[in-house]
Amino acid sequence: MLQLGLKEMATYVIYGTGAFFAGWVLSAVVSAIDSIPLLPRILEMVGLGYTVWFSSRYLLFKDSREELFAKAYDLKTRIVGSGDA
Repeated sequence: MLQLGLKEMATYVIYGTGAFFAGWVLSAVVSAIDSIPLLPRILEMVGLGYTVWFSSRYLLFKDSREELFAKAYDLKTRIVGSGDA
């Protein structure tokens, strides 16, 4: 059974409460943006355009896929480390 101390429990409660309020605020922002006429359609077009650009830039050809994988691996090693102790 998992035993949590008072310090760990307080940390989890603070993070959980913060995540809840962040989700609540983001939901309100998305609802406000969605209520503006034409803005959701414009954002959909921007998203579609970015998807087409990203696919043609990074996913269509082997060389560009390898470049994308190298960038992703570099980002992963900068965040979590190389794994060499």
